[in-house]
Amino acid sequence: MNDTLLPQRAGFQRVAEWPTIAVLAGTYGLWALATVWMADWSVAGAILFTVLAGAQHSSLTHEALHGHPTRNATLNAALVFPALTLFVPYLRFRDTHLAHHRDETLTDPYDDPETNYLDPAVWAALPAWRKGVCRFNNTLAGRLILGPILGQLSFMAADWRLIRHGDRRVLEGWLLHVPAVGVVLWWMSTVATLPLWAWLLSVYLSLSILKLRTYLEHQAHDRTLARTAIVEDRGLFALLFLNNNLHVVHHMHPGVPWYALPRLYHARRADFLHGNLGYRYRTYAEIARKYLFRAKDPVPHPLYRDGQDG
Repeated sequence: MNDTLLPQRAGFQRVAEWPTIAVLAGTYGLWALATVWMADWSVAGAILFTVLAGAQHSSLTHEALHGHPTRNATLNAALVFPALTLFVPYLRFRDTHLAHHRDETLTDPYDDPETNYLDPAVWAALPAWRKGVCRFNNTLAGRLILGPILGQLSFMAADWRLIRHGDRRVLEGWLLHVPAVGVVLWWMSTVATLPLWAWLLSVYLSLSILKLRTYLEHQAHDRTLARTAIVEDRGLFALLFLNNNLHVVHHMHPGVPWYALPRLYHARRADFLHGNLGYRYRTYAEIARKYLFRAKDPVPHPLYRDGQDG
């Protein structure tokens, strides 16, 4: 492996990383513009740009929990403090996402907090209507339409169980989320001109866009690297997702900032694709053509046996 292709972390972060700071400033500016001024002459346009800003902010939040744009974790959290997409506490996102980065447990129905697979025994016990909802949610259309609400309900139910059993860390995450939501609610109620219904719709659509990224970025496989996808899209979605569509690169090098991922991928493309056994798509349009109304994967984990993934 040629280490000169890897960014040196200390060198990158002696000062704040300017590309991340620039995107962060642009995101807040776009969100303010859309919720205040643009809403006066085009609600549809305001919704569109609020959606884009919300999705971009979520991707920046992902960068923050991975140590960008500074070496100070508290400062990084403060930079993405306002909860523009409203529903996911930063501390909970940080804890669950870092747990997700234990690649040896990727897609495990219990140990991977971000998986959509179920234990086959749990699946077998579900009523028919729940199975139908889950099957639809495993199509891309279902994930875009139902995914945000189903994911949020599941996430909150799991956290509520942890809180009831005395998990203070989870409770702290939700308590710290209150002022993060409060500052956004203050803005929307006293400064913004975007109607409430339009703002709530934009929040949901932002979360829906993020479901496009996560739809197939992991699959059940007995080989760890082969569980993580590459989507070689270079368009708007690559920017909105801050190159996290190059997902196997991110999992192998989680400390590399978003703007360095394409160079790293293209320098070692053959190695990455060999490692993940060619689990690759060219664009999100290709994914939509294949899976808009057809599930890529089953809901029950196909390799889960006797409490063991694979």
